[in-house]
Amino acid sequence: MKKALLLIILVLLVPLLNGCLYPNEELAKNKIPPQAQLETVQKAIDSYQKSTNGLLPIKTKPADTSIYEKYIIDFQPLKEKGLIDQIPGSAFENGGYYQYTIINAEKDPTVKVIDLRMSEKLRTVLARLETYRQMNTYPPFGSPIDGDLYEIDYKKLKLKHKPTVVSPYSGKNLPIIMDTKGKLYVDYRTDFYEAIKKDPEKAERSVDLREVLAADSHIVPAYSIRAKAVNGEPVYVK
Repeated sequence: MKKALLLIILVLLVPLLNGCLYPNEELAKNKIPPQAQLETVQKAIDSYQKSTNGLLPIKTKPADTSIYEKYIIDFQPLKEKGLIDQIPGSAFENGGYYQYTIINAEKDPTVKVIDLRMSEKLRTVLARLETYRQMNTYPPFGSPIDGDLYEIDYKKLKLKHKPTVVSPYSGKNLPIIMDTKGKLYVDYRTDFYEAIKKDPEKAERSVDLREVLAADSHIVPAYSIRAKAVNGEPVYVK
């Protein structure tokens, strides 16, 4: 009798356990863009470009869009041509954390991804910034950085701490900064500095330290500003 009762309880619990575990499995699948997914999309992009005389399946963006957010992949044309069976599980369009993008679009189109968790944090800060600017003449400038770039006076935005995002490269907290127009960026100087220490000669030769970060990762330095290595230190160049 006890064995029969235990069996009934287990039968009832299995669907509940599956219901709890499945979302976590899906979440794990979508956290990191697997190499196979990136390779599949890259092959699809290469095939699409060959069949369309050099065109790329990208979403239309304003001309002044930053280079790493400018060539966002549109998966629909790839599906219509039968070049992919389904959108990658890691892609935003399929519930993932990443937006697939293309770098070196004109010379050597290469598939990379943007970590959209950074976007969410930037939108949160931007919402507070816009509210602040409705009631104040100037943005909440903090300490100056380089050129027209400034830290954010987070207290004026009624934030408890300096706004940061997690680096997709080092895992460290990177500050959110702004220019004189109130446009927000991610301050990658910590990661740039590490890249300079790792390979000083390569960094000094680079005209844009962002390219050094992107070359060694599947993730691009989104919402960034061009920087150069000057005497072993990263300096922004807008």
